[in-house]
Amino acid sequence: MADPSSYRPKPGEIPDSPGVYRFRDEHRRVIYVGKAKSLRQRLANYFQDLAGLHPRTRSMVTTAASVEWTVVSTEVEALQLEYSWIKEYDPRFNVKYRDDKSYPYLAVTMNEEYPRVQVMRGHKKKGVRYFGPYAHAWAIRDTVDLLLRVFPVRTCSAGVFKNAARTGRPCLLGYIGKCSAPCVNRVSAEEHRELADEFCDFMTGRTATYIRRLEKQMGEAAEELEYERAARLRDDIEALKKAMEKNAVVLADATDADLIAVAEDELEAAVQIFHVRGGRVRGQRGWVTDKVEEITTGALVEHALQQLYGEETGDAVPKEVLVPALPDPVEPVQEWLAARRGSGVSLRVPQRGDKKALMETVQRNAQQALVLHKTKRASDLTTRSRALEEISDALDLDSAPLRIECYDISHLQGDDVVASMVVFEDGLARKSEYRRFQIKGFAGQDDVRSMHEVITRRFRRYLAEKEKTGEWADGETTEKDETGETIGTSLTEDDGRPRKFAYPPQLVVVDGGAPQVAAAQRALDDLGIDDIAVCGLAKRLEEVWLPGDDDPVVLPRTSEGLYLLQRVRDEAHRFAISYQRTKRSKRFRSSPLDDVPGLGDTRKQALLKHFGSLKKLRSATIDQICEVPGIGRKTAETIAVALAQAAPAAPAVNTATGEIMEEEPGTMGSGGEPVRTGAPDERRGQET
Repeated sequence: MADPSSYRPKPGEIPDSPGVYRFRDEHRRVIYVGKAKSLRQRLANYFQDLAGLHPRTRSMVTTAASVEWTVVSTEVEALQLEYSWIKEYDPRFNVKYRDDKSYPYLAVTMNEEYPRVQVMRGHKKKGVRYFGPYAHAWAIRDTVDLLLRVFPVRTCSAGVFKNAARTGRPCLLGYIGKCSAPCVNRVSAEEHRELADEFCDFMTGRTATYIRRLEKQMGEAAEELEYERAARLRDDIEALKKAMEKNAVVLADATDADLIAVAEDELEAAVQIFHVRGGRVRGQRGWVTDKVEEITTGALVEHALQQLYGEETGDAVPKEVLVPALPDPVEPVQEWLAARRGSGVSLRVPQRGDKKALMETVQRNAQQALVLHKTKRASDLTTRSRALEEISDALDLDSAPLRIECYDISHLQGDDVVASMVVFEDGLARKSEYRRFQIKGFAGQDDVRSMHEVITRRFRRYLAEKEKTGEWADGETTEKDETGETIGTSLTEDDGRPRKFAYPPQLVVVDGGAPQVAAAQRALDDLGIDDIAVCGLAKRLEEVWLPGDDDPVVLPRTSEGLYLLQRVRDEAHRFAISYQRTKRSKRFRSSPLDDVPGLGDTRKQALLKHFGSLKKLRSATIDQICEVPGIGRKTAETIAVALAQAAPAAPAVNTATGEIMEEEPGTMGSGGEPVRTGAPDERRGQET
């Protein structure tokens, strides 16, 4: 625990101007980013008596080892820079709203030649129109199913679309009238895009136009005695009205606005957002955050606005944003929102009428979300704390292992040997710090030797990082490990970004028994590291092995500590297996053509398509190879030499009939890439 006075800036060093400041820990990792109208006044608040600080602020300043700042011209610039650095550094002590789920959106891919309607989650893509978010994906599908009667826009994937175009037959939706079937040219690309535009117009709230148009068409069809057409139009109108009913009118004046409500206590806050478009609630979402310091409701609203609109532009930022309290000062935030939208944005607190009543509804949702989160978290925090305490007691550690790293080795009968490293902090997976390794020091199957190599490489990187950051000495190392890999090449400059292998764990867990544990401990001893505990978890009886002990530690089957170790071990196994399978699939798709310098995928596919197989390509003359478009004589000679030097693979055998296949491994797959034709049974092996 650091003493804040040890890194407190000297009087007069801090400028009295707007800016953004960063606190760093002993490893130079940025742990907190903040902005201030006056850096001098703001930073002075952190260096007062620790007893007077908010508990989480006290934890932050005692974890930090240094503070630095950047001066800017205006408060708007400070707001923009603060948001950029929070996104870049992901500081652990900043207010970060966490979604309890990945909210689905209704998306229309207007960036494609034939726009597609689909459910999307995650980051938004350029050129795609989004509507929502929705609470459930099924709600989107119900709405789309109703609207496809009137706006038969494509909903199929690219593979289904291409297959229909190739066969000349549309999918089922094309036959039942819920797709205009552009894949078989029933409508042109321009006509299909008009349908997509009308679909988007309806979803944005311009519904009355389409209802009136369909009613007029229905009346004309009835006058012309086209009763079947009139009936279809009647059903279309009912479908549109039913889709509209799913979003009740909440604001009669067809307002476009976002309503943000905050429920908070001393340690946590919950935010609820209602997206109102055309007077109807089009989406809802909620976030929860820890309160790192004593912070006002207006400041919480400001952080919510940053997260909500930081990546948005144009109409995605509404004209009106209603909040429970205004940030102080409010002008920079309003200017920032206006810049994101491209026009003025009204940021205000509703005082009366329908908007105030709706804000009360949003507030009740926020209160319920906070109560539900605290109920879940109370149990979760208690369980995780108990698990870490049980591990600490069972392994006789000095303190609870807040950072645990687990390693696993995976291979297929000695081939494609890889290893994984997973990281758990405070009992939760930290996937951004997962790492994977290829075993380079030797060939073949030897889990113990592989474990020694992986632990050595990982902690040599850690030691190199300590030297690089000046914890031992100045200067950058150029030492190489026994595999010829340069130590420290993956480390970034001293800018606070997360780096590979930069932070030490309190506990190293290996998947295996006494031999693997001994190998890991020997690797640490060879490097002179004596402050990191090691244990192993054996699969057979779930025993915990410690270095040098003849007997394992047996934790009770109901132990939360054992359950956490099992989760860590299983996650390392899953991560290793997935990497090993990726390498294996690449190897199975390999071809002698891969070794030809300068020969890319396009020309490889052209060669295989022209000759049909590697066998025929190998027997071709240089002149015949030159006939392939894009292949010159020099390249043809290189290809011929490479194929002549490559040993022909054994012929593939049909295991059902015993028949030797004519085509050898390397024939074209459905996508034109080389694949193996051997039966799956020939390639099956035990994964470890």
